[in-house]
Amino acid sequence: MSAPTPGISVFIRGILGYLRPYRSQSLLVGSLLVLESLLVALIPLSLRAIIDSGLIERDQRTLAVALGVLAGAGIIITAGGLFRDYVLARLQAGMLSDIRSGMFKHLQQLSPAFYARTRTGEILSRFSSDLASVENAVTAAAQRGILPALNCIVATIILIALDWRLSVIALFIWPWFLLVPRSLVPKVSDASYERKTRDEKIMIALQENVAAQPVVKAFSLEQFSTSSFLDRNADLKRSSNRAELLSALLERSTVVGVLLLLVVTMSAGARFAYAGNITIGTLVAFQALFLTLSYSLLYVTQYLSNLGPATFGMKRINDLLGESSRLADVPGVVELPRPNKSIEFSHVTFGYNPSHPNIYDVNLTVPHGASVAVVGPSGSGKSTLLTLLMRFYDPQAGTVSIDGHDLRTVANDTLRRHMGIVFQDSFLFNMTVRENIRLGRLDATDDEVVEAARAAEIHDVICSLPAGYSTLAGEGGSQLSAGERQRIAIARALVRNPAILLLDEATSALDPPTEQALNATIHRLGQGRTVISATHRLASTAGADMIFVLDKGSVVEHGRHSMLLPAAGLYSRLWNKQTGFTLHDHGDRVEIDIARLRSLPILSSFDQSLLTELQSQFDTEHYPAGRVIVHEGDPGDRFYVIVRGAATVSKAHRDGDNPDVLGVLQDGDFFGEIALLKDTPRTATVRATMPCICLSLRRENFTAILNRFPDIREQVTQIARARYAQLGQGWETS
Repeated sequence: MSAPTPGISVFIRGILGYLRPYRSQSLLVGSLLVLESLLVALIPLSLRAIIDSGLIERDQRTLAVALGVLAGAGIIITAGGLFRDYVLARLQAGMLSDIRSGMFKHLQQLSPAFYARTRTGEILSRFSSDLASVENAVTAAAQRGILPALNCIVATIILIALDWRLSVIALFIWPWFLLVPRSLVPKVSDASYERKTRDEKIMIALQENVAAQPVVKAFSLEQFSTSSFLDRNADLKRSSNRAELLSALLERSTVVGVLLLLVVTMSAGARFAYAGNITIGTLVAFQALFLTLSYSLLYVTQYLSNLGPATFGMKRINDLLGESSRLADVPGVVELPRPNKSIEFSHVTFGYNPSHPNIYDVNLTVPHGASVAVVGPSGSGKSTLLTLLMRFYDPQAGTVSIDGHDLRTVANDTLRRHMGIVFQDSFLFNMTVRENIRLGRLDATDDEVVEAARAAEIHDVICSLPAGYSTLAGEGGSQLSAGERQRIAIARALVRNPAILLLDEATSALDPPTEQALNATIHRLGQGRTVISATHRLASTAGADMIFVLDKGSVVEHGRHSMLLPAAGLYSRLWNKQTGFTLHDHGDRVEIDIARLRSLPILSSFDQSLLTELQSQFDTEHYPAGRVIVHEGDPGDRFYVIVRGAATVSKAHRDGDNPDVLGVLQDGDFFGEIALLKDTPRTATVRATMPCICLSLRRENFTAILNRFPDIREQVTQIARARYAQLGQGWETS
């Protein structure tokens, strides 16, 4: 695959822009290059004087002067070259550092929308392969590009001065020998671009595969991933072979042209010298200069072919720097005082894809100091409200305001200064625990860091670590448990002393005891602050001052728990789905109560005694995040109820592509009813995306009860038929 080749001017303009802060160094390097080019040209002229006057005419004075000029030129070239390389190294290092710093600074200004649509591998390639291509071109520019070009200009002028007849012959024939190399340059550039593109795909695939190893293992995608990687690797191999072959052909064709032209000019010069039209020294000087010209042109040609990857690299760097942040502060923004009134969403509509809103016409008010829970099914828009409040995005319609200030009119840093947020998977940097907490407020003192840790009830745990607050958290916080990471994340939020504390599924991935303890901590820390918690787990919302229930992007209910529960709306249904379970031994054993059993459709016809008998037949199972609960195609022999956690339901493509995600299961959801009645393979894969506690019922235990009660078996079968009809599947053909 190839793409239109951007002009080399893209690279030149880009480099000249980065050279502006280094004008004096650039001028000095340019002057030294011109001086070296002039001194190099003196060497062939000295040869003419040595041969014609010093050797043939035996003029010792001329011979001594010519040899002295050669020696002096050599010394000056060496010393000047060393000084030039020193200045050039500093200039190049500074310029490349500016490019790298500029890209990184710009990345910090880009909105989450950019990161949502741009793969990590694409961003990393700007700093690796793209910048490396630019660096290679920059470091080779002086020695392989500018100096040879100057040598060509100086040599051409002196050649004409030495003998215009030979110069005309050389300059007339030379373009013909350049035709083949010139025709190859675009092909070499295109081949280099294709190789670069293939190489980037390899890096992206590798990065994605490493990050997605739990998914790869869970779906047994090792063979698929390897096959996909090998296909990409084969494409890279083919494009690399083509690029190397064309580059070698370009170099060989240029060398052949140079050699042929040297033979032509040597033949013509020899005839002129034999006829006495030029001296032997002039012939030698001409050939030496022409050799310099030839190989200088060869270097320039090769350098131009190497500019292809650098040009593409510069274009991609410019594309990154050209990305505008839609959320950048605009002129006239004001500082947001510490909030003390209310947060308001007024007729807010927003979608990550503008044509498919995630929330629609949302209106809600949160008084200052209130504890608010935002709940709803998966995909209802809970987390979206928090992203809008943090101004990670702006709404397509309506306004989000704090104390009457539209967030679009407020400086972003002052907005977020008053907020602390704890995510579901709070990322910790590979630095000390103290530094991770201090990231919440960089000027926080050690005492303030400790105070925040005490408030988050993690101080004693930190002190017990090998190096206390100086203990490294590890990559992503890998040296700490999930609960410890969350408490450090809470401390990081608290060290800001935020007026608004945001919690985005902050405890949903934790085990029951840790979640319960953290919820108690958060409740205590919320005093005097506005706390907004987006969660699908309703057990932590009962004490909230206000609960907003979202469904399909709209607020369908709001009120306190005591008001919503008897209203028999969505909140009540979600609450009933998630309750009815008793966790024993920190969740190692779960018991489901009779009323909850009866709410399961397939068990609705069971009487009290049968439900009591069935209650003891359920097994408790634990699945870490990433583990497959059931795999598509496996024998179906169990019914499952998810007590806590979340899982995705997916189905593989027949053509081997990545599986389609069909839905998300959360607390209280169930699956596999048909497995209790029929020996059929699983029709989909269910994989835990959070740590899951499940209750499972074996088919043999269930059928043992049904075999004793044929009437109930028939009722259960009718319910199962109806369930299959809802799924669009035929009972008889399944």
